[in-house]
Amino acid sequence: MRNKIGLFWLRDDFRLTKNYGLIEASKNHDNVVVFYLFKQEIYKVQEAQKWWLSKSLTNFRKKLNSLNINLEIVETNSFKVFFDNLVKKKDFHIYWNTVYEPDYLKFDEYIADNFKKKNIAFKKFKGNALNEIEEIKKGDGTPFKVFTPFWRNAEKYYSEKIPSKDKIIKKCKKKISYFKNCIEPEKILPKKNWFKNFESIWSPDEESALKELRNFIKNRISNYSEGRNFPNIVGTSKLSPFIKFGQIHVETIWNECKKNGPKNINTSKYLAEIGWREFNHALINHFPYMIKNNYSKKFDQFPWEKNLKFLSAWEKGLTGYPIVDAGMRELYTTGWMHNRVRMIVGSFLVKHLLINWKDGEKYFRNCLLDYSPASNVAGWQWVAGCGADAAPYFRIFNPILQGEKFDKEGDYVKKWVPELKNIPKKFIHKPWEFNEEKFKLGKDYPYPIVKHEKAREKALNAFKKI
Repeated sequence: MRNKIGLFWLRDDFRLTKNYGLIEASKNHDNVVVFYLFKQEIYKVQEAQKWWLSKSLTNFRKKLNSLNINLEIVETNSFKVFFDNLVKKKDFHIYWNTVYEPDYLKFDEYIADNFKKKNIAFKKFKGNALNEIEEIKKGDGTPFKVFTPFWRNAEKYYSEKIPSKDKIIKKCKKKISYFKNCIEPEKILPKKNWFKNFESIWSPDEESALKELRNFIKNRISNYSEGRNFPNIVGTSKLSPFIKFGQIHVETIWNECKKNGPKNINTSKYLAEIGWREFNHALINHFPYMIKNNYSKKFDQFPWEKNLKFLSAWEKGLTGYPIVDAGMRELYTTGWMHNRVRMIVGSFLVKHLLINWKDGEKYFRNCLLDYSPASNVAGWQWVAGCGADAAPYFRIFNPILQGEKFDKEGDYVKKWVPELKNIPKKFIHKPWEFNEEKFKLGKDYPYPIVKHEKAREKALNAFKKI
């Protein structure tokens, strides 16, 4: 085995700690090559993530170089063709970690069958999750459709597991090359350079993820239950992009958080958010149709409206509702949006504007650094009322009251909508009531594109039709 080359297929695993596949490869082989398959088609509408991916590859390559492990980026039009060609070689064993998405799981089965037929040794390992999807089911073997019982079972199941020991990646004898015609990380960057804003905000590497986690636990988790609702403060972990790309394993987050005490309510609230991620991954694998369609079939008849003018105003943060506009501008500028605000802007799109959640999901997919099919699709369907264990459709967020409650002083709005910086806080979430010569509604800031009460009534009437 040692004279064979160890290949590790890198996907969402940009870490050395708890990278089970890479650890095993380094243990069994003198020479290891890590390869990443870049397929343009996958990132066609994930522009923001191209930046994070490019930087992750650059940073991770440096870490691997110190271990005499080469990271090679192979651009391909087809994963299938790549692996069909790879199995013709006989000089390697291959390792990878699971990605909990239906297409990846299905493809894993395909290549595993090919490796078996060609007598090529391979090993697949647990990915970035607390539990494997098939481990958490109801007593009758069917999947959970409601979060609370799911998480009660998933949390208990994981707590009773014997914790895995952290193993290290062994340094290889020498760094070798294996694949031809590889590309550099810079080639992956988006052509439009709006992402320059990201560089002053994010550092896509394992060290930054661990630093962010420890900072969160030390300074913010003790007030998480309340603090997470206020977008004008840093009250959340802001770990989601690091989790998505695997700069940190959720087991690491679990272990560090549990040091706060098992009955700490704030810690439990935060870990439940990790639970939501687990729940969403289970949902899209048990019900893969929901990635592109409504989980609740009755919403197939919902009278969505096609209004490109409204959609554009929403995307650009020009709806006339300050908390909505602030959130959309934060998203475009930073690649991230506060979770409370994600619910507000999502509700506004599907219920005030009656625009299909799929349009919102697509725009988020393009702009979010933390985009994953499970979280994005499930989140949008939760807001729209058509998902599993979703918020009921008639729960329509009032963007004025949401702003007044969670951004009382207007600091969040003023940061992202600077044209309102001189508006008194009494009017900051309803500037149309502010009568001042120096401020011209329609010129300095847009009129509301819809009126809340009328939009709410229209949405409820639309819901009655399904």
